Amino acid sequence: MGLMLPLSLLPHVADIEPFKGHGAYGPVYEPPIVGEPCLIDDERRMVRDDEGTEVVSDTTIFFRPGTRCPAGSRITAYGRQMIAITSFDRNGGRLPTPDHVEVVCR
Repeated sequence: MGLMLPLSLLPHVADIEPFKGHGAYGPVYEPPIVGEPCLIDDERRMVRDDEGTEVVSDTTIFFRPGTRCPAGSRITAYGRQMIAITSFDRNGGRLPTPDHVEVVCR
């Protein structure tokens, strides 16, 4: 593992409810991960979901490496709820770049 994003670059906090699957009454989530340090970037951009369909993302959230936030997870930050479209594990290997998890949300 290379460098980790320093906490000084993660001024926000978010609660994550990892998506578990679908039940008889809709989405099922795992117990929440509360107060996860992050950086929230509100920027609209076109991304591809896990099935390859182009969708619009309103927010990108950067977490420390190892944060679990699969597609469909519910994220609460700043009093608003978002749904993870997909997430990326950004690992630079031995390069001197900060490793992080990038989650794009709607």
